[in-house]
Formats: sequence, structure tokens, C-alpha cells
Amino acid sequence: MTNSGKAIVLTDGKAGHENQSKAFARALGFDYQLVPVKFKSPFHKMLSYLFDRLGIRTVGLLQGLEVFNAETQRRREKGARESSQPGTVVIGTGSGTFYAAKSLARKIPGAKCGVVLYPRGYDLGSFDCILAPSFDNPAKLPNVVEIPANLVANDADFYEKGVAAFKERYHGATDNVVGVIVGGPNKCSTMTVEWMKTRLDEIFVANKGAELCVTTSRRTPADVEALVDSYPWAYKLIYSKDHFNPIPAFVQLAKRLYVTAESTGMLSEACTFGSAEVVALDNLKPGPHKFRRFVENLRAAGYVDGCRKVDLSAEFSRARALMGDPQAH
Repeated sequence: MTNSGKAIVLTDGKAGHENQSKAFARALGFDYQLVPVKFKSPFHKMLSYLFDRLGIRTVGLLQGLEVFNAETQRRREKGARESSQPGTVVIGTGSGTFYAAKSLARKIPGAKCGVVLYPRGYDLGSFDCILAPSFDNPAKLPNVVEIPANLVANDADFYEKGVAAFKERYHGATDNVVGVIVGGPNKCSTMTVEWMKTRLDEIFVANKGAELCVTTSRRTPADVEALVDSYPWAYKLIYSKDHFNPIPAFVQLAKRLYVTAESTGMLSEACTFGSAEVVALDNLKPGPHKFRRFVENLRAAGYVDGCRKVDLSAEFSRARALMGDPQAH
């Protein structure tokens, strides 16, 4: 069931951010309007931190919100009194949307502003709700709701369609599926052929008799993809050759899922949906960085190296109360 109001979801064009905003809107019970937004320049983004600290919130630093400026001007020219629009929420995820969400909410009387991820550097108290990952060590504030994993916008229908599409390609048994999801290196992780070979050998030894299924990603190095391709999988998706997405089927069907540890989005999805035991393949660099905290927090809570699934019902209830839902508690 959806609320009578609406959500304006600001997107910076990054799929991972956009999907988390959509998940937030869905959790609040709102239909949403997607609005692309970006700063006019890196300088304007830098300026937004100063302006926000000074209490100055203006959409003039941004591109994409001109339609809202035009509507406000039209009302003023007509001498119309802008009516309150209770139930309107503005949502953003990521540093490209934090200031924009707050500034746009200021222009809509009665609107609430909610963001996902931690808006470090901005005035935290002037957001109505912040859904902040625990690995960011967020401040303990009344408007900060700590969550253990990224939000995932998927639902039962999404997974049903994903399984059906997978079964059009794979006609083997699905009662003993073990999935392997291979990402790629980033600033806090590595991925070498030697490391991957050791992990794959371990996986094959530990799961004899299972239907072993694998997918690589757009971030997987070519030499690692070639290694993965050489193993005797029951099913394999090599991203450089085929962009089909088998992950929804892996999540739904697998009894065990191995995910490279830098893939926070995939780990979050695996720990939220399905019933698989989730194992993080540790390709992280040493040090107390946020990827390490993310995996260790999931492991300590039993989501990684265990079958416990993330349940955000209590966190979403708090978020709804902060965003003005009178039925939340």
C-alpha cells in the first residue's frame, strides 16, 4: 500500500545510489518521481559544504532542478500563496544529492528530506532522516538511523522473473546450487589470478557434488575472467562475453553464496534476500577501512558466514516516524 503523498527521488546517475533511494521510497510507502540532478561544477559542490554550514540552502548550485525554480517563480508572479504539501518527501543517496535533497525540500512547504549513506561534511541536524551504514561509524543523533547493509530495491516479483530468465538458459538441477559472484579490485581491494585460483580450488573442494554456478562482473580483470572461465562450472556467466544477469537466480536458488568482499552491493543483496549461507571471499587490503568494517560487522551479526538475513523493519519504522508518518512508531 502506498501513501497519498509522493517522493521526489534525486539521482546522480549511479545505479547503486538510485536503487537505494528507490528502496527508501518503497519502505516509506511512496510512489516516486525520479529527478536527475548534479552540481554545476566541482567548485559548486565544494561551495555547498560551506553554504550548508552557514544555513544557506539554494538549488542555484545545481543542474536539474530548474523546473522547481520555474514553478516557484510562476506562483510568485501570480501572487499565489504556496500551499503546504504534507506527505511530500525528497530522497537522495550519495554526496551528489545530499545538499540538493535538503535544498529542494526547503522549497516545498511541509516536505521532509531523507538521505541514504552518511552525509559527512554537511550539517547532519537539518536532515529529517539519515539512513547511515554502520561501517561509516555515524554519529548517534535522533535523526540518524543506522543500518547494517546497503538498501536493496528488489522484491518477490523481481526474483521470480530473474529465476525464470535463468532457467531459460540453464536446464540443470537447481536443488543443490552453490553460487560464486566475482567483482573486481578497487581502492581498498585487490584481485589477482593467484588469489582467485586459491579461492576457486577451495570452493570446488568444499562443494563436491554441488551445481557450482559463477558470474563475473564488468569490474573483473581479463586475466581473472580467463581463469574463472577455465573451471568446470555447471553454469557460468563471463561478463565480457555476455551481459545477462544471473544474480537474482543465484540469490533465490543457492544454498551457499560466495561473494568477493569488495562487492558491498552484492553482499547486501545476498544477506537480505533468499536463504543462502553467505561467504565473503576476502580480497580486501589491510587496514581499518570501511570495506573491512562492513564485512566484519556483517560477520559479527551472523549475516556473513551464516544464514541470518537482514531485517530492516524496525529501522524503517523509525525512518517513517522521522519522515512524518503518523502511523509509524
